[in-house]
Amino acid sequence: MFPHPLLSDQDGFLAVGEVLSVSKVLLAYQFGIFPWYHEGEPVLWWFTNPRFVLFPDNLKIHKSMRSYLNQNKFEVTFDTHFPEVMQSCKGIRRKGQGGTWISDDMEYIYNDLHEKGYAHSVEVWNGDELVGGMYGLALGKVFYGESMFSFESNASKFGFIKLVQWLKAHGFELIDCQQETKHLSTLGAELIDGGEFYMFLKQNIFNTTKLEKWQYC
Repeated sequence: MFPHPLLSDQDGFLAVGEVLSVSKVLLAYQFGIFPWYHEGEPVLWWFTNPRFVLFPDNLKIHKSMRSYLNQNKFEVTFDTHFPEVMQSCKGIRRKGQGGTWISDDMEYIYNDLHEKGYAHSVEVWNGDELVGGMYGLALGKVFYGESMFSFESNASKFGFIKLVQWLKAHGFELIDCQQETKHLSTLGAELIDGGEFYMFLKQNIFNTTKLEKWQYC
C-alpha cells in the first residue's frame, strides 16, 4: 500500500493518496509513516530521515522546569478531553505557519482512533482551565507524538515531561517526535538515522498494543 519508507525524498515526502482512513493511518504509523497536508489537498504521506526521537532514558529536565515540577505548578490528566486537545492543537497559531495541517478528516480519524484505544491525549490544567496538552498514537512500545499546544508558559513542557516519565514507567522505549524542534531538543530529543529508526519499528511490531484509556497517576 505504501512504498518502502526509506524511499522518501530528502524532505521526507514518500507518497500521495486521496483517502484518509483508520486502517491506513495504523498501517502507516507501524512503519513510521505519517500524514501531513492541508485541508482540500491530496493526502501526503511522509517518512522524515533522519528521524527526531526521544529515548525516555535521555529525558533532560533543566533547572527552570524543576521548580515547576517541585511546586506542582500544573495538574496533569490523560485521555479525559481528547477532542478538546485536538481542537486546541488545531487552532493555535504557530510561528512561520499560515495554517494548520490538522484537517477535519484528520480530526475525525484521530478521534476514532482515540475511541478505539490507539490515540491518547495529555491535558495540562491550571485550576479548571486547560492551558496545555498534546496527543499522539501508541503502538507496542512506541509513542508517536502528533501535536502539542500551550496557552501558558511551559505548560506543554510540563505535560511532555510527565508523559515521558509515565511512558518510561510503563515500558515504552521510544517517542517519535517526527520533525526536529528546538523545543523538544532541550528536553533530550535527538536525530537518528532513518534506517535505524525503521529497524526499531520492525522489532516493535512484535510488541503488544494495549487498547485502553490511559490514567495518569
